[in-house]
Amino acid sequence: MASAAVPGEGRAGRGVVPVVPALREVLPDGGLRRGTAVSVAGGDTGLLLALAAGVKETEGGWAAAVGLPDLGLAAAEGYGLDLRRLLVADDPGAHWAEVVSVLAGAVELVMLRPDGPVPPKLAARLAAVLRRSGCVLLVAGPWPGAALRLGVRSGRWFGLGDGYGQLAGRQVEVVAEGRGSAVRGRTARLWLPDEHGAVRPVLEKPVLERPTLERPALDGPAPVRPVAVEQPLERVAVV
Repeated sequence: MASAAVPGEGRAGRGVVPVVPALREVLPDGGLRRGTAVSVAGGDTGLLLALAAGVKETEGGWAAAVGLPDLGLAAAEGYGLDLRRLLVADDPGAHWAEVVSVLAGAVELVMLRPDGPVPPKLAARLAAVLRRSGCVLLVAGPWPGAALRLGVRSGRWFGLGDGYGQLAGRQVEVVAEGRGSAVRGRTARLWLPDEHGAVRPVLEKPVLERPTLERPALDGPAPVRPVAVEQPLERVAVV
């Protein structure tokens, strides 16, 4: 009789942790290289979740979130994470490094927001833990010696009209930079998220525009046209 999988079982020694198809072209290896740390500039939660979503395709399929008390579980599920295989340590405080060290031996991928700047010596110590375990560390913010750095260079929200409607999706340009084959940077235009809460490539014709609302010509104003809302808060630089 087959037994249920538990954290740490069946981990491949090396290779990559898969990512959702929309992100493959922006990553130099087509996935997240095992045993490495990846920095998400600006700590964009949507990008962090999108990068982590492919972990469900691994044999173990377990992930963890450390120091992310505001992480929305519904949003995580929308991006594709399996909540039944997600371990959460909301507030590890000053002990976050010890928590990551323990979890790295049990899960395929750890999402982390440190409680402050990370000393290079501590990052080097955790890098050795990652290499031994093959775990991927996704960091919301800068990380000394990160193998790959990703960020949202620009963002644009859709769905809001003039005083009505609700946000339905966000178009972004994602940029990835790092060492080796990624040093010159790669970019991709994505819905992050789309109207269903998932990530997918941007098509040439937007699908989230609100239909024109025609009004009587004699006594009403001009028809209300679709409006896209610029999102300046999403503009960050990858360094």
